[in-house]
Amino acid sequence: RNFHLADFITLANGLCGSYSIFSCIQYMITKEEWSLWLGILLMPLGMLFDLLDGKVARWRKCSSLLGQELDSLADLISFGVAPAVCGFVVGMRTFADTIIFSIFITCGIARLARYNATVASLPKDSSGKISYYEGTPIPTTLFIVAVIAYLFKVGQIDDNLPGGVVELSPNIELHPVVLLYALSGIAMVSKTLRIPKI
Repeated sequence: RNFHLADFITLANGLCGSYSIFSCIQYMITKEEWSLWLGILLMPLGMLFDLLDGKVARWRKCSSLLGQELDSLADLISFGVAPAVCGFVVGMRTFADTIIFSIFITCGIARLARYNATVASLPKDSSGKISYYEGTPIPTTLFIVAVIAYLFKVGQIDDNLPGGVVELSPNIELHPVVLLYALSGIAMVSKTLRIPKI
């Protein structure tokens, strides 16, 4: 009963992220290319819902703490967990790769929690929108998804990932391309990096 229209739009974002994960896993099992393409395309579709829910909430003047929490949870799935699963599915599966994916997701959690805790104190314009983000917003992880989409299109996945695999020690290997996730995670939790909100 406490859900508003904007909240249902936010849930559509979470739905896109959730199905993206299952679709990527389906590709890993069946190798049906359409499954991975669907998984990739659902993430930017989630971003469209993410942009729309804020506009609807301001239009209807019904933003709430519930909506804010829903937005963070949906964003974590669509722009944190789903991109990491996509990277794993296309071949970044070493122990070191999965550690970086886990750190990347954890950075997303920290970034969203910090935003929720500090949004009330950040400078706002006359319409109530904040002036800037501290650290990169979590939807910027779609840049990595775009890179993966390109690599998938040109056949540079699995054993053909750019940079191959690097042996860090006799038992630890890492795909250099996974460092995109590490950089994204660091940028998300940066306190000095300020991104103007458009």
